[in-house]
Amino acid sequence: MAHVISTAHGTHSLTARIRSTVKGLADSWVKAREFQRTYNELDALSDHELSDIGVRRDDIADLARQHVYG
Repeated sequence: MAHVISTAHGTHSLTARIRSTVKGLADSWVKAREFQRTYNELDALSDHELSDIGVRRDDIADLARQHVYG
């Protein structure tokens, strides 16, 4: 009987871990898409436009990463 109770409790934990993993993967996917969108938008700007906003082309990846991941 204790084994059945332990298994039932373990199944709940497994379900919770699976949900947590799926949520984590979904969050990661959303952040990766946001990074790529931000990067692409900045990269599409001309050097003159980037200069106007005080950004060097070499800093685009760092800025996109900071924007998304903090």
